[in-house]
Amino acid sequence: MPKMKTKSGAKKRFKLTGTGEIKRKHAFKNHILTKKEKKRKRSLRKFGTVHPTEKKNILALLN
Repeated sequence: MPKMKTKSGAKKRFKLTGTGEIKRKHAFKNHILTKKEKKRKRSLRKFGTVHPTEKKNILALLN
């Protein structure tokens, strides 16, 4: 049986850290930014981590 392919959508959106956590970007940072405060936009720049309940599903897409 051939190898499973990585889902390309997940490959573009998530990165694994050395400790096994999954990094992700925050939502709400693409458009209509004029009404959002500077502090909010600045905090959305940073990477977040995936919630533990979703981790199993995302790892299945990445492997």
